[in-house]
Order: sequence, then structure tokens, then C-alpha cells
Amino acid sequence: MKGPPEGSRLDIITRRDGEAAALVRRLLDLAVPGLRASHVDGEFVFTRSGEGARPVGRSLRYAAIAALGMRALPLDEQRIILHGDTVNDLIDGLMRRLSLLTGLGDVALVCWAAAEAGHADLPYALDHLTRLDVTGAPVLTVDAAWVVSALVAAGVTDGHLERARARLLAGRDVLYPHGLDGPGLVPWYRAHVGSFADQVYPIQALARLGDPEALKAAEEAAAMICAAQGDGGQWWWHYDARTGAVVEGYPVYSVHQHAMGPMALLDLADAGGTAHVDAIRKGLLWMVRPPETREPLVIDELALTWRKVARGDPRKMVRGVRALSARLHPGTRLPLLDRIFRPVVIDRECRPYEFGWLLYAWLTAHNLEGRWNGELSNGSGVES
Repeated sequence: MKGPPEGSRLDIITRRDGEAAALVRRLLDLAVPGLRASHVDGEFVFTRSGEGARPVGRSLRYAAIAALGMRALPLDEQRIILHGDTVNDLIDGLMRRLSLLTGLGDVALVCWAAAEAGHADLPYALDHLTRLDVTGAPVLTVDAAWVVSALVAAGVTDGHLERARARLLAGRDVLYPHGLDGPGLVPWYRAHVGSFADQVYPIQALARLGDPEALKAAEEAAAMICAAQGDGGQWWWHYDARTGAVVEGYPVYSVHQHAMGPMALLDLADAGGTAHVDAIRKGLLWMVRPPETREPLVIDELALTWRKVARGDPRKMVRGVRALSARLHPGTRLPLLDRIFRPVVIDRECRPYEFGWLLYAWLTAHNLEGRWNGELSNGSGVES
């Protein structure tokens, strides 16, 4: 792909760590062929799986995330990915199917993409989102965050945004659990657990709201996940929302390392928050120096990154046992499980949203009036 524009977010990483910046460029070069291979018969697949990266399934959600990322690409590269179409054509197709969607998160993502594209039918999409977003109903944390990001992107200032903002702010304990607004979404024994995704999407949404209360909440959550980051740069998977402690670290997902973690933290810095550049840098370098395996995770010839490094625990017993023990005795780790179920399994698949968020994270123009000025002008850095 063509290089990032001058003044892109990549400049900040380049000034701090040339190896990490080279990795981002390498991944961005894989994004166009990787997404093209994921676009089959006019739709995005759910995943590319196995040693041959065989396309499997279909996913409208991943198509919406891919659209958000691909908007940063030149038209000729959009047409390469979409076999002659552009991102606007892709969003047109998503909007035509919007009335069939009943998932709050899926509709929020389509609204978000339509808002950033300036789609003429955005008001209709926002009405559909409002109808689905029932006040007081249980909602997944990720979906709640995407609603806020979509409404902010659309420039909404009415009561829907006020309610969505209040729900997101009220839903956090020390960190975010998996669900908000009441029980029923997850079993009782892991109701206190939140994933990495349950932290980064709210950090992003709160940063984009930009008001002092929202920014403070985003800062606090970001500080917690950065403090918990692994020695090898790992962004861990499950946290105790009551204490911020890591409940279970694995799997470690590639998309968290190269895209979702940087995306949330870069948005936070754009809003005037702390620039966690060293945490971003360390997370990136895990991709090429994972302590868990000697096998490469970036596969250039297939234009993908393998999805995650996980424990040899096919029944996900470790995360269940640790969730239950942390529920009953906060802080319990059961270290014997680390020795029995070692993180040596590579999940050989790659999903389209992984490159979508990569493009969105790194090709978004940052706020040159914000906390990045020191990074851009003299490379002296902002403490993470």
C-alpha cells in the first residue's frame, strides 16, 4: 500500500522505536492483499483459516469494521480490495441490509461507518439504532461503547447520546465488566470479569466524547491496563472489573497488540490524555518477539497475522476456574494452572476486522494541537 501520510500517527512511534514503526509499516503493507483475500463474492468472510488461509463464512460486522479502516486508503487501493468497488459502495450495501439487523453492536458499527462516510441515509440508520437501544436493557460493554462512538461520529447531541454516555460512565467499576445495565448477559461466576475489548472500546469512546468526566474515566482505565501489561508487551485478556487485577492473561490476540490497544491509546492522546507511547511500542514488539513461541505470527506470504497465542486448554477450563476463584477470593491466581496449561498453541486464522482496525488505528490523522506536539517536534516524548 502507499505509505502513511505525513504527520500520521506512525511518526510518533518512529521517533521512539524504529523497529516497532517498521513492523507497523510491514503490517500496513499486508492490509490490502489481506483484505482482498477476505473479500469473496462481494462479501467479507468471517475468517481465513488454517495453513492455507481458507476463507470461511461471512460477517457483516467485520465488513463494517473493514469499511471504517479502508476509508483511509486511496480509491485505487479500495478498488483492489473490493474487486472494483469503493468503500462507499460497501457502505451502500451495508445500509441496504440495515433493517435486517437486530444486534445493537452491528447496527452501531454500520452507523459509525455511515457517519464517517457522510452517507445520505445516516438519519435512517440513527433512527434504527435508537429503536434498538432500549433504556435499561442489559447491554454488552463493547456494544455500549460502539453506540457512543457512532453517535459522536454522527455529531448527535440529543438525549440518545446523553443516555449512552451516562450508561458507559456508570458501567465502570475499577475496570469494565463484560455487560452493563443488569444481570443476564453472563453467568454469575464471571459477571465481574471484563475482557481487553471491554476496556479498549470504552477508552476510545470516552476519549471521543472529550468532556472532562469522560476523559478522566478513560485515563483511569488506560492507566490500569498499561500497568497490567505483560513483561513481553502482552495485552492480557481477562480482568477483574472490581480490582483491575488480571484474572487470566491468555489468549494474547495479535489484533490487540497491533491495532486495538494502539487505537484506543492513540485516541486518548488525541483527546489530550496521556500518550502511552512506550506501552504501545512494547505491545507491537510482542508480534515479532513473543516469549511464548518461536514460530512467526506475521506471515507475509499469506498476507495475515495468526490470530492468537493460547493455552493448550481446548475447553477453556483455566479461564473458567480463575473467574470462579477470583469471584470468591479476589486476587487468587492458582499458579499451578500456568505450569499445566502452557500458552503454546497458535490459532491459525485471521479475521478481516483485524486489518480494519489496523488501518483505522494507524492512518487516522491525529490532533496536532494535542499531547503529540512534543513527540512530533523534538522526540523528547511524553511519559507513559
